[in-house]
Amino acid sequence: MLRTTVKNTKIIFLLVLFIIISNIESQSQSFANIDNTQKKPHSAHKATIYSLILPGLGQAYNKKYWKVPVVYVGFGVIGYMISNNRKEYKLYKAAYEFVPVEGDDQPSPNEYYDLYNKDQLKQGRDYYRRNMELSYIVAGFWYLLNVIDASVDAHLFEFQVSPNLSLRFDPYIYNQPMNNQTIPGLRMQVSIPGVFGFK
Repeated sequence: MLRTTVKNTKIIFLLVLFIIISNIESQSQSFANIDNTQKKPHSAHKATIYSLILPGLGQAYNKKYWKVPVVYVGFGVIGYMISNNRKEYKLYKAAYEFVPVEGDDQPSPNEYYDLYNKDQLKQGRDYYRRNMELSYIVAGFWYLLNVIDASVDAHLFEFQVSPNLSLRFDPYIYNQPMNNQTIPGLRMQVSIPGVFGFK
């Protein structure tokens, strides 16, 4: 049972990590390709509303079409987790609540009744109920993540990063006039074209 929870948590973590990393990597590529001569400004409000109405629609509005399948694969995985945990919860619950009547030939509700004792059935029921509820929370989190991603992406849609931007670290020696000591260090130099005289 614990193995299933760990596996589900790893899958969700990997999906979220994939979205974050791919979003960071794609920003630098998309910024350079944006046309400044657009007649209509790109609306972050629209992207947010679209994602609230239908997950993935905001990503399509932002022209990040590759993200739409990622959103739905995430929902598919979470949907599978909800379905599996709900099915197991019902089986354990039915077996735990089954009370045989003396003299009645009523069959047991499922194989769990014969496999486990009352304490094990109760533990299984509680475990899968907790996992089912957690799966619903994760589904809500994934939905919100889809909306946040579309909104942030839309805000950065027209943001441009110059390819000439550079960051450089140089060795630096600082002389202390009071002690006549020299301290080695590093100096960070940022050059931005058109700013502070850089070309």
